[in-house]
Amino acid sequence: MDIKENNESPVLRSTELQLHDSVCARTGTLWTAVAHIITGVIGAGVLSLAWATAKLGWIGGPAALIGFAGVTLVSAFLLSDCYLFPDPDNGPLRLNSYSQAVKVYLGKKNQIVCGVCVYISLVGVGVAYTIVTATCIRAIFRSNCYHRKGHYATCSYGDKNNYFMLLFGVLQIFMSQIPNFHNMLWLSVVAAVMSFAYSSIGLGLAFGQIIENRQIEGSVKGSPAENRGAKVWLVFQALGNIAFSYPFSIILLEIQDTLRSPPAEKQTMKKASAAAVFITTFFYLCCGCFGYAAFGDATPGNLLTGFGFYEPFWLVDFANACIVLHLVGGYQVYSQPIFAAMERVLTERYPQNKLITKFYGFKLPSSRGVTVTLSPMRLCLRTTYVVIITGVSILFPYFNEVLGVLGAVGFWPLAVYFPVEICILRKKIPVWTRKWLLLRGFSFVCLLVSLLALVGSIYGLVAAKLR
Repeated sequence: MDIKENNESPVLRSTELQLHDSVCARTGTLWTAVAHIITGVIGAGVLSLAWATAKLGWIGGPAALIGFAGVTLVSAFLLSDCYLFPDPDNGPLRLNSYSQAVKVYLGKKNQIVCGVCVYISLVGVGVAYTIVTATCIRAIFRSNCYHRKGHYATCSYGDKNNYFMLLFGVLQIFMSQIPNFHNMLWLSVVAAVMSFAYSSIGLGLAFGQIIENRQIEGSVKGSPAENRGAKVWLVFQALGNIAFSYPFSIILLEIQDTLRSPPAEKQTMKKASAAAVFITTFFYLCCGCFGYAAFGDATPGNLLTGFGFYEPFWLVDFANACIVLHLVGGYQVYSQPIFAAMERVLTERYPQNKLITKFYGFKLPSSRGVTVTLSPMRLCLRTTYVVIITGVSILFPYFNEVLGVLGAVGFWPLAVYFPVEICILRKKIPVWTRKWLLLRGFSFVCLLVSLLALVGSIYGLVAAKLR
């Protein structure tokens, strides 16, 4: 089947693409792409990997981490090839979003399904990051309290959690006024540095705990549960947590659209994906395995906030502060595609509305003429989004369970199914050939894993809500 047969008419360069090509200079490099990917990937998920490894055991935990890394890399390679769509009439089209690529290659119906999955995942990441940030701020207060009053003191601060989420929401209202990906390289670099900092601290603290214990905790079967059924649910939930930690498919094309050429964007993106996945997998294995080795069956759900570590309290505080700074940037990496989509729809439907199209410039005092540009539409729309995300986070403040559900929901359709279908269609792979069978088998296995992870995570979320 020819690709254009999936669309209502031959693919022409849209007004959106023309506008994008004219206003956004693509100056990104291999290292800026790596920074964006690491900012998006190493986030809340890394903190749950020790817990996930504890549920899966010494064989299942590392195997799952490596397996999901391989799936993520295959997905990234398949999507990188889709960035330029060959249009004989107007030249190559740059597909600068995931849903746009699905529409061009697979048609409008698939785009609707993809869009639902993408936006659920993006919104879910915002919820997860809000929960984790509040948990980290609370952990800083608890760490100082334990240092002053002793390790057995009552230092919960649980009643303050909602206030911490509101504080993070207020900060994100201001950060959300950053126009787009092209204006947030500095934020991604800072966030990437912070991710390395707290991952390294967590790794170092776990290694120190192992030395203090003078033995490696854990077992091949993983931590026990109340009964066999509960163990199965926890294993499935652990798979969901790992699934949440890896894929960056939903922001890959946005990142690739920032790259300059030559060399070809897909070449740079594949190198960046390989480097980023290798780096993140190394940190994930270290954090997951060293955390499990340090605490064994008592591994906390969040390595740096579950208080397996009490001292040095200042280092624990610093690590949690690094997490907060990283999640400020990570929140924006995953929110920008939503902002761009909402604003694009309004601009196309109401091109003459001054409230939507008007921009106002303000000179900052004592800034040597630096001007800040604000849009009423951007201010209202993005503020409303952040408020909704904050409200949902307050309603469901369950770290491991939320991560498991989000990872399971988005993993198969976004990281596997659509990239595989696009690849089959783009390369016109005949049915029942070896390559077709391999791709279909790969997709089916990942679907089974996703379903199991989803069932286990929903069970855990419901159980947590009822407790």
